Amino acid sequence: MDLILWRHAEAHVQREGQDDLQRALTAKGERQAQRMAEWLNQRIAHSTRILASPAVRCQQTAKALGKGFKTVEALAPDTPVEAVLKATRWPDATEPVLVVGHQPALGMVAALLLTGEPQAWAIKKGAVWWLRTRDREGQPQVVLQAVQAPDCL
Repeated sequence: MDLILWRHAEAHVQREGQDDLQRALTAKGERQAQRMAEWLNQRIAHSTRILASPAVRCQQTAKALGKGFKTVEALAPDTPVEAVLKATRWPDATEPVLVVGHQPALGMVAALLLTGEPQAWAIKKGAVWWLRTRDREGQPQVVLQAVQAPDCL
């Protein structure tokens, strides 16, 4: 199974009294999302299931792909690692899954899958971490397939 973790691109700072879910991307964030979407669209399978947090910044980031996606309430900010894994059906999904979500959950998912411990790993705004499961001599193994930041494109 391929699990692609995509942190939302740069968003405006939360204003006093503003609901965190309503924060939109900045102009820089829109450019980041578009660059990363172009990179992803050259690499992801047509069968990739795309899941996004209900936060406006994640919705905007996912829309940059130009593909259909499902909004998943369980991917909202401050979601626990277990909720992300459940939403993606890790490691049993039959199709690749791309998650557009938030820190610290995405970094903790990457750390848990790669080290066995949910550590506070940082994923840059707009960046992608691509993980893949494989069987190695009868043992399941998680491989870091790619890490890509939008500023490097």
